[in-house]
Amino acid sequence: MARYLLLKHYRGAPAAVNDVPMDRWTPAEIDAHMAYMQDFAERLSESGEFVDGQALAPEGAFVRFDGEGRPPVTDGPFPETKDLIAGWYAIDVDSWDRAVELAGELSAAPGAGGEPIHEWLEVRPFLSFPPSDTK
Repeated sequence: MARYLLLKHYRGAPAAVNDVPMDRWTPAEIDAHMAYMQDFAERLSESGEFVDGQALAPEGAFVRFDGEGRPPVTDGPFPETKDLIAGWYAIDVDSWDRAVELAGELSAAPGAGGEPIHEWLEVRPFLSFPPSDTK
């Protein structure tokens, strides 16, 4: 099994086919989208492929240690994940092909007008390290 992250983006990815921003959807369209996402997670849970999935709020900041005391907080000038990443699913699947298949399915979540979004999702493998020999 290999773990992959399916990343949903606010922006930064190529435009979706049904590229109407969520803040212009009706409440019923948002409910249908969220139900699709929940059903997707439940099916992956049943198949043993679901690890985690979360939606992210747009708020956030970069933080770094700058010596003793309180770490500073800044909003840039770097591209920030709060501007890019809307949420994710972490999956544990048999192959890259299965990860791509599931990303394609997730891309079909309904959006404006009840039509599939056909959004681009980023598929990234989790970094893995070979086992260490501690003998």
